[in-house]
Amino acid sequence: MEFQNGKSIFLQIADSITDKVVSGEFPAGKKIPSVRELAAEMGVNPNTIMRTYSELQAMDIIENQRGIGYFVNENAPKIILEGKREEFFNQVLPEFLKQAQLLGISATELKKHIEKINS
Repeated sequence: MEFQNGKSIFLQIADSITDKVVSGEFPAGKKIPSVRELAAEMGVNPNTIMRTYSELQAMDIIENQRGIGYFVNENAPKIILEGKREEFFNQVLPEFLKQAQLLGISATELKKHIEKINS
């Protein structure tokens, strides 16, 4: 995984895991890689993965079954999608609209381009 500056590595890994949950690569109710497995796969310290898993547990995305491992919460896909939609509407869309306004792009022009992309 290529890490970017400006965002903590553990959060970037959490984003990667949530993407895998939403895509079905990590299905709801199924076991995910152990801390050591994922640390080796990502080339990071196991403490970084522990921090990632702690964050995902706090978000109710994963749960720890003591002695067995970490599993994807049954409601995780719904929780993730709700969070991403909220982020889109509260952060991404306002910034997008601000940029469109600065560039003098009208709603009609935006609609035309969106329709073009979707066709």
